[in-house]
Amino acid sequence: MRVLIVDDEPLARKRIRSLLQGAEDIEILEECRDGEEAVRAITRERPDLVFLDVQMPGIDGFGVLARIDPWQLPVVIFVTAYDQYAIKAFEVHALDYLLKPFDRERFQMALTRARAHLLKADVAARQLLSMLESLKKPPVEDKRILIKSGGKAYFLSTADIDWIESAGNYVTIHTGSDRHLLRETMKGMERRLDPRVFKRIHRHVIVNANRIKELRTWFQKDYKLTLRDGTTLMVSRRYRHNLDGAL
Repeated sequence: MRVLIVDDEPLARKRIRSLLQGAEDIEILEECRDGEEAVRAITRERPDLVFLDVQMPGIDGFGVLARIDPWQLPVVIFVTAYDQYAIKAFEVHALDYLLKPFDRERFQMALTRARAHLLKADVAARQLLSMLESLKKPPVEDKRILIKSGGKAYFLSTADIDWIESAGNYVTIHTGSDRHLLRETMKGMERRLDPRVFKRIHRHVIVNANRIKELRTWFQKDYKLTLRDGTTLMVSRRYRHNLDGAL
């Protein structure tokens, strides 16, 4: 943790520094004597944790936080000799509140809470970053699908698929004159196939866009699609937009 100590009393700063010594995960960035120094240091150093005195000349501890961009606010543990500030400290979302004079045990309790809070925030940030990175990556599709039938198992190349129809938790994969039964849902198939090639055209039908020969308007604004092998399939209005750009 990158830590900043803010207190106008030299002995108070020395006390906090001594209690932090020996912790391998602690890096003390700076000590600040007043609110102005604290604002500049927090903005410049971006500490993880600040031990912040409430009463200081000029800008007090609450004033310091008011001048920091909300996105840059660190975890804060207020330190003061006056307990009447406790409620206000938590109103500005301080993690903890140390009332002078505090002992080592109480200090370590506050430090442990800060570690746990920062660890949780770090995990959440990593998860969010991972999600954002995954959205940048191109979709990963199966190149082959394992089919099991009559005691045999074989791989079917997705490039050979003409179209797919569903019935409950099963799908029938059409490749030319052959049909292959697979226990899978339509949503499951959509996740496994390249969305740039395979288009959902109906609640029960996915089609290989490379196999489409023509598309015609049909009864009540539905559409009729014809594949190269002459197979005709209905395109429902709900899924018509999936074909935009594919034809």
